[in-house]
Amino acid sequence: MIVTQPVRLSPLYLVLMLLALSAMTLTHPLPVFAQADDAANVAQADAAQKPNTPAPQSALMWIIHTSGWIGALLLVISIYFIATIMQLFMELRAPIVMPPQLIEQCEELLAKRDFNAIYKAVKESPSELGQLIATGMVSLSSGLADAREAIDRQGEVITVDMEKRISMLAVVGTLGPLIGLLGTLKGMISSFSVIARSDAQMKASEVAGGISEALILTFEGVGLSVPAIYFFALFKNRVATLSVQSLNLADDFIRRLYLAAQKRPGPDTTA
Repeated sequence: MIVTQPVRLSPLYLVLMLLALSAMTLTHPLPVFAQADDAANVAQADAAQKPNTPAPQSALMWIIHTSGWIGALLLVISIYFIATIMQLFMELRAPIVMPPQLIEQCEELLAKRDFNAIYKAVKESPSELGQLIATGMVSLSSGLADAREAIDRQGEVITVDMEKRISMLAVVGTLGPLIGLLGTLKGMISSFSVIARSDAQMKASEVAGGISEALILTFEGVGLSVPAIYFFALFKNRVATLSVQSLNLADDFIRRLYLAAQKRPGPDTTA
């Protein structure tokens, strides 16, 4: 009995077979391929008879080209707006305005009645809470009422300073639609100038280009204004909340510090 061994094809042999089939196909193309080549030749002949048309432009490049220098100005304002938002998110936070480490340190020093160390700690702190407590301690020698009034005045100064940081968001929210309106006027003027200067035949593409510019710039201006107004309201509420919380903390600490200073230390019983 003859036992036939299975044929094992090496990868090299398979590659050579594929190369041979490809060479045969290129030398003697199949009818289907020949029909496809004929269709391609006909399409090339038709394209040669038609006039050369410009390549289609992508939507992004068309928007950039249509926006022009007004769109570039809106882009610069948008970058500034994003940078301002990131900075405000990092600065207007409770751990920055009222550092927990400063509060714990002041509580420990108050328990030890080390008033000089408390004043040194709050004076060196750049936080708003440190400024309030330092202002109250300076005026505490005139009485608790004067110290609390000084804290209220310093709190108003700090609140105004915080609101100045977020004021540019309101400016961006106002400038966005106005710059978009400038683009609207520019685009409409461009469209109507084409209509006014066309004596015989008017090009619809030129008229549509001006209208497209007006609409795109209006959209970009409003698209910048809406988030600016939203974040301005968000940070304004945050400023009000942080101001009230820091004032309450400073007032409560000054009141307890005043009561601790009025109490005389007990007699030393260790002797």
